[in-house]
Amino acid sequence: MRRFVLGVVFAVAALTLAPSAHAGMVLGNYKLNTNRDPGHEWLWEIRQCQAERPGCVHISAVPQPNGQAAPYDGEAFLSDGRYTMAVDVPDGVRCVVAFFPSHDVYTWDAVTLAGSVESTFATGCGGSPGGVNTYPFSLQRW
Repeated sequence: MRRFVLGVVFAVAALTLAPSAHAGMVLGNYKLNTNRDPGHEWLWEIRQCQAERPGCVHISAVPQPNGQAAPYDGEAFLSDGRYTMAVDVPDGVRCVVAFFPSHDVYTWDAVTLAGSVESTFATGCGGSPGGVNTYPFSLQRW
């Protein structure tokens, strides 16, 4: 009986004191790997949201090289192991001689850092109508 009680005590202690898995982002700088804009690489600076809401990270996106591309920023929220960030990008549609705005929704897995961006736009290149394009991406700690 004593062994049984000790076994229960150790089992409860192991479950209670075990570290919990944290699926949140590690704060810092990341390279955004995507084929969306072959003329630029994007660096994401990921930090806590100002209001320090659980599961919220603030992202500042900086183009490299920074000429002819507008930086953007937004807040991403964690839900069910995935982050989601919606952001309006002033030059999300990049044509040869003109740039048009887009509304982009990024979603990615908090552990694998792989996801996709769905880009919605009212005007396309060459006078084509608006639409939606989806691009895969991954984040790499920088």
